[in-house]
Amino acid sequence: MNLHPMQPVRPDFRVDSLLNQMSLTGFQGRKLGESVEVWSRMIQDPGITILTGLSGALIPAGMQECMIALLENRFIDVLVSTGANIFHDICEHVGVRHYLGHHMADDEALFRQGIDRIYDIFAYEEEFRLVDGKIAELAREHNGFSGSSAEFVRLLGTWLLKHYPSGRSMTATAARLGIPIFIPALSDSSIGIALVMARRDGCQVMIDQLADAEELTKYVERSQKTGVVYIGGGVPKNFIQQTQVIASIHNHDCGGHDYAIQYTTDTPHHGGLSGCTFEEAVSWGKESCDCRKVQCFCDATIAIPIVTSALLGAGYQRVMHE
Repeated sequence: MNLHPMQPVRPDFRVDSLLNQMSLTGFQGRKLGESVEVWSRMIQDPGITILTGLSGALIPAGMQECMIALLENRFIDVLVSTGANIFHDICEHVGVRHYLGHHMADDEALFRQGIDRIYDIFAYEEEFRLVDGKIAELAREHNGFSGSSAEFVRLLGTWLLKHYPSGRSMTATAARLGIPIFIPALSDSSIGIALVMARRDGCQVMIDQLADAEELTKYVERSQKTGVVYIGGGVPKNFIQQTQVIASIHNHDCGGHDYAIQYTTDTPHHGGLSGCTFEEAVSWGKESCDCRKVQCFCDATIAIPIVTSALLGAGYQRVMHE
């Protein structure tokens, strides 16, 4: 057996250099370092489409600017997100802020004050409802709309760019750059609440979730290679994973994703998709047998700022297929 010695980490002012060192250590520090190495390979592979799943409510936790940087640098080609992330992203763009709170706060007192709690982050319910109203109004302007969630999110991004040009968001950035954002469970979010508001006022807006599955699968079918990055798990993860299965059923056997990264706190032994290993996914044909894969069992709010800083700090430039 040809063994290589573990290399103790030395303090380093450069995040990319630090993570390179960590890839030669152990446990999840090693996995975090390896994830940067795999993502950097994806960035430099000219024939690849990078699909990223964003779960939970990570924008209230402060991940917005990291995600914007990943989009602006084309380290993401397609984003699949929960509705919560996009709603909170829109809130920040229009000036509705999230505030530092405490996870041991008196929730009954918060309710009386109209404050919503997301673990240790606070926000005002009244302000959220104002944003609900803005989204409902946009829906009314597009009465009769029928299309995928990506088409509707593009309308939201275009609206933000027009009416709030000084704001920043993933939604507006993606619209400006032509990067699609899919929300496969859109009705399970405040955006869904807003569309119900509009529907009860007589507005007919139809989000076609089957069109989502069809459009996302076509991105995979048209690609020479695909790489996936899962920030968390949940619906966004499986929605991307199943594209390989859909493609294979329709005579486009793509052979499984070629690269795969996940940052999650979920574990595989409970049988849930969020913690499902990429090795298990090989049995479904979702990852290729020789897929370059790494799962880092780490809170995404720790991993993403560090990994994003490492990718940018190393100066990686996206190599695009001509």
